[in-house]
Amino acid sequence: MADYEQLLLQAEGLLDRKDWSITTLSNAAALLYDALEDLNWAGFYLLREGELQLGPFQGKVACTHIAVGKGVCGTAVSTDRVQRVYDVHEFPGHIACDSASNSEIVLPLHVDGKIFGVLDIDSPSIGRFTEEDEKGLLQFAGILERSLS
Repeated sequence: MADYEQLLLQAEGLLDRKDWSITTLSNAAALLYDALEDLNWAGFYLLREGELQLGPFQGKVACTHIAVGKGVCGTAVSTDRVQRVYDVHEFPGHIACDSASNSEIVLPLHVDGKIFGVLDIDSPSIGRFTEEDEKGLLQFAGILERSLS
């Protein structure tokens, strides 16, 4: 079980700076990948020119472009809602960038009131992400959004 209280304290200390956005996102991906158990990918897709493009991440190589409305990440953008997927193989239109991924959580990120991109976290375990994870990661995303604004 993740210690979100500790993770959020680390995020406040590490990300509460006016660094370049790529620096902030790189450290955020590394922090999540190190702090959370049973992951095979943690990172960001950034909205650019009407599509999601691969940003800083930790894990195996990944898809570089995702259309808005496609897959879990694109659905998170088109609905502007967290997507917590118990089994990605049952998600209509799932994009399998890594065949080892079995569950996923994606959180839209906002800067100045607009979607900036998504935080995407994958696990090789089915059902890895819980309501507690969603709540903790929403708080993490809030810290990140303030740092990026």
